[in-house]
Amino acid sequence: MPKIELITEIYSTLETCFDLSRSIDLHKISTAHTNEQAIEGRTNGLINLNETVTWQATHFGIRQKLTSKITAFDRPNYFTDEQIQGIFKSIIHEHKFEKVADKVIMKDIFEFHSPFGLVGKLFNRLVLTNYLKKLLLDRNQIIKAFAETEKWKEVLPNE
Repeated sequence: MPKIELITEIYSTLETCFDLSRSIDLHKISTAHTNEQAIEGRTNGLINLNETVTWQATHFGIRQKLTSKITAFDRPNYFTDEQIQGIFKSIIHEHKFEKVADKVIMKDIFEFHSPFGLVGKLFNRLVLTNYLKKLLLDRNQIIKAFAETEKWKEVLPNE
């Protein structure tokens, strides 16, 4: 099962980084290029423990749906979302946050298992792992841009 691990340093608060990472509204902004929309479950605001969201998006020219559920939650340190329905055999995405001096270390651990046996494994190696890594890197840069400026106020409720 392929695993993508990313570290992003953000000059902000733990709470802001954590909440931006679980914001449905910010996720829509970060995936606008795939026309990703939340169509069922939690469709805006902040997703919480045991809540689900169904995303519809176009990847590789194919419109598809993926439903994920928040299965672990410890604000502002950690949460996990897992695919419960979709094209993948499984997706588990851990989000970890740690304050170190004046910055937040945001760590993503993204594991996925593709369908289609040997063909799926080959597709992972040649295309999919890099594609998903780029999506996550782009998303993290948007989280960073919002967290390090006043833009976070556009998507997070007043604290």
